[in-house]
Amino acid sequence: MPPTTDDLFASPAHATNTASIRVGIGGWTFAPWRKNFYPEGLVQRRELEYASRQLRTIEINGTFYRAQTPKVYAKWAAETPDDFVFSLKAPKTITEGRRLAESANGAKRFINGGLAEFGARLGPLLWQLPPARIFDPNDLAAFLDTLPRKLNGRPLRHVLEVRHDSFLCDAYLQLARAHGVATVFTDSTTYPSMADITGDFVYARLMRSQSDIESGYSSGALDEGTKRAGLWASGRDPADLPHVGELAAPAAARDVFVFFISSAKERNPAAAMAMQTRVDAA
Repeated sequence: MPPTTDDLFASPAHATNTASIRVGIGGWTFAPWRKNFYPEGLVQRRELEYASRQLRTIEINGTFYRAQTPKVYAKWAAETPDDFVFSLKAPKTITEGRRLAESANGAKRFINGGLAEFGARLGPLLWQLPPARIFDPNDLAAFLDTLPRKLNGRPLRHVLEVRHDSFLCDAYLQLARAHGVATVFTDSTTYPSMADITGDFVYARLMRSQSDIESGYSSGALDEGTKRAGLWASGRDPADLPHVGELAAPAAARDVFVFFISSAKERNPAAAMAMQTRVDAA
């Protein structure tokens, strides 16, 4: 018997439990996913509704190009389960300006421009710095000093993605830690990669999915990634990943966000679901 509409949009059994490890993808609109992720015949307007019931989190990349209206944010939130969490990529007009310190008002406008509509579904805010931006401690500190820490009484979580080798230094780590801002870990071979813990949560963006592997990553790689996610969540620091400084001392349990981004994008939903399945079974 073919699945009913209710079957297609039912959350997997594991998704009813709030977990500290959330695995997801970037965005939910991508034509090839209509062949290998979304059910045949699913109308595009229901893709977020479906994707949010197969995954625990999605990184919204569209806001990198243009912030949306409160009405749009409210619509997206309404289409997802209560325990779903969005991450939002901040507009590039903020992070790619001449100086970050001059972008403080833009950051506040973005945050106060409707993000409250997500309510408890609002997860980390990703501030992706361009590859040409060199580490300037004074400029970065001035920007971080002004970032709002709460929105309507809810704590905000900020994460920086640095893409210049000059950030691979102890001065950056100290600055990020002083502000309680997480740093993206990526397995990219193009951008600097560091797994140093700088915030009270971990945010990984994985960029090596392969089109010739149905699950994007090999089974062994997914097993290793799951193990690392478990270590992060338990408050530990995986020693096999690249670090600038010393390994972090064991700490309290922390939330972990893992996103499969870019590369063989058509494989990323399968990779995310394969890792989430492993996480839930661990």
